[in-house]
Amino acid sequence: MAIAVNIAWPGITPEVYEAARDRVGWETDVPDGLVLHGSWFDDGGFHAFDIWESEGQFAQFIAGRIEPVIKGELGVQGDPQVTAAPLHRRFVPPGVSGAA
Repeated sequence: MAIAVNIAWPGITPEVYEAARDRVGWETDVPDGLVLHGSWFDDGGFHAFDIWESEGQFAQFIAGRIEPVIKGELGVQGDPQVTAAPLHRRFVPPGVSGAA
């Protein structure tokens, strides 16, 4: 079952995000199950909204590719606040493609 994931991680700065994006390479080596990723920053730090085909695929990506880079290589302290729920509906307007 597809899930919607909301992530908030105050310890991630734009510089850390870009370093992680380059090292993990999720845009060039797309993880199995990722449908959509959007991210932004505000006074509370980093936020992301993802849609995944399954909770297991999301968990595997975090444990296998994200945590080793963010917590290991980049030394970010603290944990993200993650909420996930079954996706009720997904709508993509006609003519919209997925590239950045």
